[in-house]
Amino acid sequence: MPTLIAQPTRIQSAGNKPKLIDEYVGRVNSATAALSVAHMRSPGGWLEPGQSPEFDEFTVVLRGRLRVEHRGGALDVNAGQGVIAHRGEWVRYSTPDPDGAEYIAVCLPAFSMDTVQHDGPLDRAPQPAYTPLVVAPVDRPVVLRVRNSYRSMRTTA
Repeated sequence: MPTLIAQPTRIQSAGNKPKLIDEYVGRVNSATAALSVAHMRSPGGWLEPGQSPEFDEFTVVLRGRLRVEHRGGALDVNAGQGVIAHRGEWVRYSTPDPDGAEYIAVCLPAFSMDTVQHDGPLDRAPQPAYTPLVVAPVDRPVVLRVRNSYRSMRTTA
């Protein structure tokens, strides 16, 4: 027998502004771990932390524009378009337009805070696994990038 989903459950969102997430199918509303289906409404200027989720996310934009940053750049997904964010790849979602966006997201398996793998602070993009070092001849200025901060110094013989 089919299961009626009488109403969604409102889920708290991550990001710099409140976003409405109404889960219809998923771990919270229907105790479904296989996949989740949520209706999202995010305001203009909304930005969430980057993530490398352990699930595939299929998104269809109903209204507005959703920006999806990834390691190679960014995609703008407009109303009537969709995007697939593949499990394990770094992405960051935002809605840069003043009117925000409305979209449906399907996660396979279901979304979970334990498997979304958020970066942390909003201003952090993925960092390289190494620290670049610039070497210059003696008595010339050198710029070292150490632990994501810049330091200037002069070399000496």
